[in-house]
Amino acid sequence: MAPQGFAFRPMRPADQAVLWEILHVALWDPPPAPLRPRAVLDSPGVRIYAESWGRAGDVGVMAEQPGTDAVPVGACWMRLVPDAQGLAYVDDTTPQLGIAVLPPWQRQGVGRPMMLAALDAARDAGYRQVSLTVHPQNPAIRMYESCGFRKAGLRNTFHLMVARLGPAPADIQ
Repeated sequence: MAPQGFAFRPMRPADQAVLWEILHVALWDPPPAPLRPRAVLDSPGVRIYAESWGRAGDVGVMAEQPGTDAVPVGACWMRLVPDAQGLAYVDDTTPQLGIAVLPPWQRQGVGRPMMLAALDAARDAGYRQVSLTVHPQNPAIRMYESCGFRKAGLRNTFHLMVARLGPAPADIQ
């Protein structure tokens, strides 16, 4: 359930432009560091997370401020990245997750429910687990843990975290 004033919907290929903006915010560095230069989005190691959004296996949730324009406020998305690519690579069947809330809407309670909605969508898509990496100083680690992620190792000083996705509650007999 979305916090008051926000709505969630599945991500679609038409979200490509806003996904680049959200990915840029997701590349978090500890304060007082500013956002990285936009040129980082041209790096092949970054592009793999957003390029050509909407291909088979892509799963994501867009958070919006409802209204006539449905302003995007954040997204939680995941995709399979084969051939051992990506900092959060676990195996060819585990999608790597990205999440960010755009600055004007941060710290308003949208991140956790958005991530839970995306994890439900991943479960519904048949994924058994999801991975991510996070800077050790990022306070979002607590939120990730509250959503079921557990630390599973280090990748270039970043925590590798994995959430195992059990059956949906309706699937449990």
